[in-house]
Amino acid sequence: MRPDSTGVTLSPTPRTTVGRLRERGATDRAALYDVLDTGLVCHVGFVREDAPIVLPTGYGRIDDTLYIHGSTGARWLREGPVCVTVTHLDGIVYARSVFHFSMNYRSAVVLADARTVTDEAERRAGLEAIVEHLAPGSWGYARVPSRKEMAATVVLAVDLAEASVKIRTGPPGDDAEDITDEVWAGVVPLSSGFGVPRPDVHVPAGAGPPPHVHTR
Repeated sequence: MRPDSTGVTLSPTPRTTVGRLRERGATDRAALYDVLDTGLVCHVGFVREDAPIVLPTGYGRIDDTLYIHGSTGARWLREGPVCVTVTHLDGIVYARSVFHFSMNYRSAVVLADARTVTDEAERRAGLEAIVEHLAPGSWGYARVPSRKEMAATVVLAVDLAEASVKIRTGPPGDDAEDITDEVWAGVVPLSSGFGVPRPDVHVPAGAGPPPHVHTR
């Protein structure tokens, strides 16, 4: 679900208050939703056996809860403290001084105690959110999980109450004494997009993808 969050502020805690370059910190909760909703992969950090581990995975959002999932055999899918991050790299910033080379980016950091979802209705809703986030329209098109598949799946819920967003845009921040016509400076934009769908070998020849499949 995508409620209107314009004007709803983030409430930073001591752990999520932006320290360095505070002007890049976003204060509107809509900025958090935008970073999450336009990303496809998050990185989940946690501590296992006294060592930090960060793993990439897919996710989905319903209001102020992020859902991730995996096999019941996955050791990392457990309740406990996690750090979930999503980052978009929008450009490489070329400066006149190597000290000021940078990146234009949008990033979100979420800190929470992950909760194992046991309610069956919420489990299905969470899985649907994950599928629909990655491939909109697919939950109602493909076969939904069987009871056996649901039993083999763990769904974790991550509350979005404690989060921060940091954004950098614009040109390099060169020192005045470095600005000269002799050195090029600027931004090289980065973008990503979907390619042409490639059908599975079992799809009949000439059959195009259904309307909901990414073609842009």
